[in-house]
Amino acid sequence: MSRMLAILVLTAALAFAVSPLMVTGFNGFEADQFPVPQEDPPAQPAGWAFSIWLLIYVWLIAGAGFGLLMRADDGRWAAHRGPLFASLAVGAAWLPVAQVSPVAATVMIWVMLGTALAALMQAGRSDRLWLQAPVAVYAGWLTAASCVALALVLAGYGVMSAQAAALGALVLALVLAAAVLAMRPGTPEYGLAVIWALLGVAVANAAPVNAPVLGLAVAGIAGLGVMSWRTA
Repeated sequence: MSRMLAILVLTAALAFAVSPLMVTGFNGFEADQFPVPQEDPPAQPAGWAFSIWLLIYVWLIAGAGFGLLMRADDGRWAAHRGPLFASLAVGAAWLPVAQVSPVAATVMIWVMLGTALAALMQAGRSDRLWLQAPVAVYAGWLTAASCVALALVLAGYGVMSAQAAALGALVLALVLAAAVLAMRPGTPEYGLAVIWALLGVAVANAAPVNAPVLGLAVAGIAGLGVMSWRTA
């Protein structure tokens, strides 16, 4: 069973990584996908921040490949494989859904986050570079991405203003990230991935200056930076 799960994780990681090639022209939710068009929403990081996906794809594949070839029957690798497979399998289908339904895609990305966090919490401490690190970076980025998606849906469907949704999303992301770092010390990779997303939000809100969102993002960067260092 352990070897089969290792094969499934690698297969899902590969499918997840190639999924962008199956969907052309997707650069995030389109403004007109919402009843209230979301033009330049303050919750969304600058475009360059999404380049972290290349690192995530490559690292997840490398880690899954190492796990299959070198640790297929190692009990320290067994516990995290089930939830990680679930997260990656949902992730492989995320982009096609996101093109047609932001609401369904938002539900899916929260499922991805929940299962990724479960995988992180159950990941063994051995082989950190191949096991904990890629899962932590993946879960960290998803923490920010899921909150951003929620903010866009709330603002896009008129539940609250884009500004209020952005501030609420940042607070939620910071609370979740702090909780994860407290429950799983020794995972600075997770904190750094969230910080990367917050840096993207800060830059996106620096010109023109959106002081509340920029200030909260900068404060979050500082707070999570200290916490990541102290719990490393």
